[in-house]
Amino acid sequence: MKLLRAQTAGFCMGVDLALKKLASLIDHPVERTASAPTILTFGPIIHNPQVLEEYAAKGVGVVHDPAAIVAGATVVIRAHGIPEPVRQAIKARGATIVDATCPKVKKAQTLISAQARQGKVLLLFGEEDHPEVKGLLSYATAGAHVFGSMAEIEGLDPPHGPTYFLAAQTTQDEQEFLRIRDYLRARFGDGLTVLSTICNATVNRQQEAMDMAALVDFMVVVGGRDSGNTRRLAQVARAAGTDCVHVETADELTPEMVAGKQTIGLTAGASTPKKIIDRVQKVLESF
Repeated sequence: MKLLRAQTAGFCMGVDLALKKLASLIDHPVERTASAPTILTFGPIIHNPQVLEEYAAKGVGVVHDPAAIVAGATVVIRAHGIPEPVRQAIKARGATIVDATCPKVKKAQTLISAQARQGKVLLLFGEEDHPEVKGLLSYATAGAHVFGSMAEIEGLDPPHGPTYFLAAQTTQDEQEFLRIRDYLRARFGDGLTVLSTICNATVNRQQEAMDMAALVDFMVVVGGRDSGNTRRLAQVARAAGTDCVHVETADELTPEMVAGKQTIGLTAGASTPKKIIDRVQKVLESF
């Protein structure tokens, strides 16, 4: 059996920066209080359960409600970003804020805010319940509609009248976004503003997964099940007609999964640590 490993597999720039900020805080701790850990993250800092377990063991807490934050706590904003009103609520609690929002997400927030100030309504291609999307929507002060596919935007059938602009969650499928863009331009003409908010890391990972899927019998995608970009890598591979499995760790692999396969492709989401990918590769090569 031959195994091909994607060059883009593993941490992206935004995840790497967020974890470096958190690690720096751990290396330079402030005094603990009886009522709160030294460091809190607002929501999981990234979508990888194994990484979160490691930081929990180092005393990093996770909070989901500003009301649970005590004065003096250090609160790290997750890589996905948070809604602006939540940020203000955290600040009002007397917390020290360390912003680990991915720069690409931050740029999307800024671009959306600028369009909204002109009175334009956002059409956002993304997962409605995803934390990044919830954050982006808070900047769409003139109104917004969220949809997750071409079929959903066609069903939504946004009416003529408002001036719209189109954007995407930074980890969305670029090919689907381009189809949606063309559909909306045919509907609304040149009046539709299109923002390029899908990050290059996402595009490159999806393209490599697509190219690899054409060369292999089977694909293994590694990463947290809550990770949208990881799930989409598996979707890209399956859309190319290649059998694919999404696992979080090597413990989920069995010899039966790859029985009879000649060539295996291995890739991983942007929040998957190298050591987990390495372990998956080692187990696959042992079958």
